Amino acid sequence: MSHLTDLPSWAAIGVCGLLLLGAAITLIGSLGLLRLSNFYERLHAPTIATSGGTILICLASMLCFAVLQSRWIFHELLIIFFVTVTTPVTLALLGQAALYRDRFEEKNGVPRKHRPAGGNETD
Repeated sequence: MSHLTDLPSWAAIGVCGLLLLGAAITLIGSLGLLRLSNFYERLHAPTIATSGGTILICLASMLCFAVLQSRWIFHELLIIFFVTVTTPVTLALLGQAALYRDRFEEKNGVPRKHRPAGGNETD
């Protein structure tokens, strides 16, 4: 049997609301990945949605198990911490790698690296 029948209705409403909101934000980020036109635009939608959706889903889990077991769950805090720390770092690394590749291939529409003025360069 399930212990979820022991969950009070106020907590069940909160858990359901957080889960639905987290799932909706994650779905919106996934749709943004499909709908946006180029790689640089596609970086932002899933990364923001991943962080926001994960935080809300973990908060729902924390609320559920805090009410059912009368204790805080440390695992969800670790998940929230690592997702919010690693997602922006991954975004930055992917963006820098794509920018380096596009500059190396000399694609149109990619901002060029600026050279410092007043150097002794012979171009």
